[in-house]
Amino acid sequence: MSKLIVFVHVYGRPGLIEAELSNNATLAELQEVLRAAGAPVDPDMLVFVEADEHHHQGDSHRPIGGLRRGCHIHITRCRRIKTTINFQQHSAEHEFPPGVRVRAVKEWAVHQFKMAPQDAAEHVLQLCGSTERPASDTPLQQLAHGQRCSVCFDLVPEKRVEGCQ
Repeated sequence: MSKLIVFVHVYGRPGLIEAELSNNATLAELQEVLRAAGAPVDPDMLVFVEADEHHHQGDSHRPIGGLRRGCHIHITRCRRIKTTINFQQHSAEHEFPPGVRVRAVKEWAVHQFKMAPQDAAEHVLQLCGSTERPASDTPLQQLAHGQRCSVCFDLVPEKRVEGCQ
């Protein structure tokens, strides 16, 4: 049976766990690997593969679908992440799966606010009330801290250039 190296993000735990799983790994196998890495998972946790819409939970002997070498697995309490994006005087909300990356949220916001491609290229997502601009490959789960399953962004210019006076 061949093995895959996957990367596991565990809710409330910083960093990644690099794990080796079989091609048709079950939830029980994943839980065993996580326990060995010092990250036990309780039965209420949900397992998402990449940015999948659907989670795996329950039958610990059922194979986890969608596994492939180098994929990211998200262990979370959130079925969806309620995401708010503010742009100028407008605001929009959408719920995303926990594994969705910041770049996909920005693409959704650009479409939602009907931004021209050149304007969109000059804007980035910044966490509300901060100056933190998460990397585009950051999964939403990583930004939804505490018991909240939500995150708020402002869509702001990447650089503000003032003209000559």
